Amino acid sequence: MHNAKANGAAIPALGFGTFRMNDAEVAAVLPEALKLGFRHVDTAQVYGNEAAVGAAIKASGVARDAIFLTTKVWVTEFAEADFLPSVEESLARLGVDHVDLLLLHWPHGNDTPREVQIAELNKTVTKGMARHIGVSNYNVAEMHEAAELSDARLVTNQVEYHPYLSQAPILKACEDLGMALTGYYGMADGLVPQDEVLKDIGAAHGKTASQVALRWLVQQPRVVPLSKTAKLKRVPENFGIFDFELSDAEMQAIHGLARKDGRIVSPQDMSPEWD
Repeated sequence: MHNAKANGAAIPALGFGTFRMNDAEVAAVLPEALKLGFRHVDTAQVYGNEAAVGAAIKASGVARDAIFLTTKVWVTEFAEADFLPSVEESLARLGVDHVDLLLLHWPHGNDTPREVQIAELNKTVTKGMARHIGVSNYNVAEMHEAAELSDARLVTNQVEYHPYLSQAPILKACEDLGMALTGYYGMADGLVPQDEVLKDIGAAHGKTASQVALRWLVQQPRVVPLSKTAKLKRVPENFGIFDFELSDAEMQAIHGLARKDGRIVSPQDMSPEWD
């Protein structure tokens, strides 16, 4: 697996996401994923599984410093009085003294001014609580605003990204700002495995439609997809995307699946005005 380079961070190009995974699923699947070769783990305060993720990392036998660990601060914790204590609680649950990447989870849902949010995020770097910082679910204008406000360079914007949703404006902003795009919902909530275009491309490579979608993501410059499964038997499939390459024509065919109504995740009270 290669690393995506972004403003001083080297991010393993395929992550293991833990959204909607309960403690038992994390305990069963994550250690095996790490043993197989995953080196990038993504969680969040609001997922409610940080303690399970920390325990699974220890159970895997993989050295902590070999793992790129991300968590996210939830919108209720953005105020100056709440931010750092919430990160300290995350570190305690994870059983670590720092995370490799700390993100602001959504741009809205809290009336704390953005300059305060970014200032608190920066404090986690100066205090050694986080090696790198970034944002999640920001639009282009918000990315530029956050980058301007931040003393430390932002390394990623984590957003929904799959074949049915073009993120061309975000990718351009990432290029301009030296950031990576971390993509979630790569399977488009179950649509990808049934897609005939993706299945046909997969058949030419001896791969599944899901593997094709992940390969399409990871083959794009600056894109770091998060794979996710609660089923142990699916872990090798998700990881098996580095032994083939899509042609330019295949990449463009997948880009052509994007549609105007392709976005799946957009909570009304927290989302920006999407690009």
